[in-house]
Amino acid sequence: MLTKEEMPACPVATTVRLIGSKWKLLILRNLMARPWRFNELRKDLEGISQKVLTDSLRAMEEDGIITRTVYPEVPPRVEYALSPLGVSMRPILDAMEQWGIEYKKSLCH
Repeated sequence: MLTKEEMPACPVATTVRLIGSKWKLLILRNLMARPWRFNELRKDLEGISQKVLTDSLRAMEEDGIITRTVYPEVPPRVEYALSPLGVSMRPILDAMEQWGIEYKKSLCH
């Protein structure tokens, strides 16, 4: 996690740094609904490589956006879920969803 001093001065740039990649946004979209396991995410996010998913999840965990829970079972089960900070990003994703809906409507006219 970057320190306050290492974050960009611009608040928009800070948000982009945290969730600005295509894959991070789609991971967030999925986790808004429920916790997911790694392989579920990989199957649902068509085109994502295992490395990119791993790197994205690690970065998001380090930034405090998601939590990773390991259940002591055999074989171990790992679930990813939104942290309270991640949940606080819902309005951003909701706004993006609404904009996308309106944009698609505008193409039909």
